[in-house]
Amino acid sequence: MPSLPQERVIQGPSPLDLNTELPYQSTMKRKVRKKKKKETITANVAGTKFEIVRLVIDEMGFMKTPDEDETSNLIWCDSAVQQEKIAELQNYQRINHFPGMGEICRKDFLARNMTKMIKSRPLDYTFVPRTWIFPAEYTQFQNYMKELKKKRKQKTFIVKPANGAMGHGISLIRNGDKLPSQDHLIVQEYIEKPFLMEGYKFDLRIYILVTSCDPLKIFLYHDGLVRMGTEKYIPPNESNLTQLYMHLTNYSVNKHNERFERDETENKGSKRSIKWFTEFLQANQHDVAKFWSDISELVVKTLIVAEPHVLHAYRMCRPGQPPGSESVCFEVLGFDILLDRKLKPWLLEINRAPSFGTDQKIDYDVKRGVLLNALKLLNIRTSDKRRNLAKQKAEAQRRLYGQNSIKRLLPGSSDWEQQRHQLERRKEELKERLAQLRKQILKEEHENRHMGNYRRIYPPEDKTLLEKYENLLAVAFQTFLSGRAASFQRELNNPLKRMKEEDILDLLEQCEIDDEKLMGKTAKSRGPKDQVTHYVVKLFEKPE
Repeated sequence: MPSLPQERVIQGPSPLDLNTELPYQSTMKRKVRKKKKKETITANVAGTKFEIVRLVIDEMGFMKTPDEDETSNLIWCDSAVQQEKIAELQNYQRINHFPGMGEICRKDFLARNMTKMIKSRPLDYTFVPRTWIFPAEYTQFQNYMKELKKKRKQKTFIVKPANGAMGHGISLIRNGDKLPSQDHLIVQEYIEKPFLMEGYKFDLRIYILVTSCDPLKIFLYHDGLVRMGTEKYIPPNESNLTQLYMHLTNYSVNKHNERFERDETENKGSKRSIKWFTEFLQANQHDVAKFWSDISELVVKTLIVAEPHVLHAYRMCRPGQPPGSESVCFEVLGFDILLDRKLKPWLLEINRAPSFGTDQKIDYDVKRGVLLNALKLLNIRTSDKRRNLAKQKAEAQRRLYGQNSIKRLLPGSSDWEQQRHQLERRKEELKERLAQLRKQILKEEHENRHMGNYRRIYPPEDKTLLEKYENLLAVAFQTFLSGRAASFQRELNNPLKRMKEEDILDLLEQCEIDDEKLMGKTAKSRGPKDQVTHYVVKLFEKPE
């Protein structure tokens, strides 16, 4: 039997052997791409004692930094911060307090500033009980008491320490003879006919977010806390003036009463949500839309009183920043509001460091929403720090090399040169305003998508209401140390602030036409408005 031919065996290394040495082997090393270090938003929470703040920071995906780190994107402090600290912040940073906000958050300052506005616009500021500041207005108060005696009327007054908090040192009086004349006190007419719920007096803690003072931007959180007294309410008389559990609604006071109810169901207990309260109003045929409208108006009018003080203090801390720049400050305020039996809101006080304690589930639910929605609205981005450093570098180079888009006008310049110079300045002003406007539009688009349970209450969409508020702002600026406020007033009256994008582009087009006439060129026909000046369009890139 013939044998099968044997397969030819190839001597030497197999071509499939991976360890085989090739006749030519490259000694070049392949470039390995380095992975970009993932940027994270950092937060310094060393200044807060509230655990809910830390939990929300974690939920947002922010990285907590060591206590001594001053370079974090976000800095959170429970108490107000020194102006020097705000002045030292980089443009990419955010801190949760404005300078100057104490003008409405200290009881005596609030009373003083409200009194000034009441003198100018009495019909607009009817939501503040009549107030006297001791010792300055001790004599006026005693004269008022004498007038009441002559008319055989008797009123109840609530006495508070000028810079007190949490219900400490508060008392009710009907006779002012024994009041000390030199103590720093606030004396207010007591609202004797409050709206009652199940026979108890209560107040509302409304949460407000201010994201900017230049321009002013205010958001109202559509929930909050209803804080009830723990004794059934009886109008004040000589025998019950000392029953503070009946007359005061402060949680810090009433939690010490054995009758304080810590019920976790939303329709029971001594602390409830405003969401539940609005449902209660609706079920009892009350106008909920009017309730929110009245609250919003009270808040905006109060912050209008603060705006000149806050804006002045902010600009002192941040000199050289153009109007409309990203604000390094924001603030969550706690407005305490009392409703009378006709559901008219009365302002009691404003807290610039509202408690974020979470003693009950209702506290956790409401306050988590307040904080989480606020941080989302702020739009803190990982790129903010990088952009800020690049901008600083560009500014430094511009100053170093003396680069300026407008050349200085030399002495003895001709009329033609002067006209061209004016046109150039006008164009620069329009381009700057256009940049601000487009930035503002992008910011508002972000806010509209990320408002959550907040609502923008200033500037309002209603043009009539906006005009009313702007008139009040003008009065507030006039009242605020009129000499110093003159520059703010001029800025408020600047017609460019009211213009829309297409109006500014029309003006820019007209500048271009005027410039071409001066240069002896024939005016060219223009395309669509947004193509008017290509160099303007290049100024803007949509941020992340």
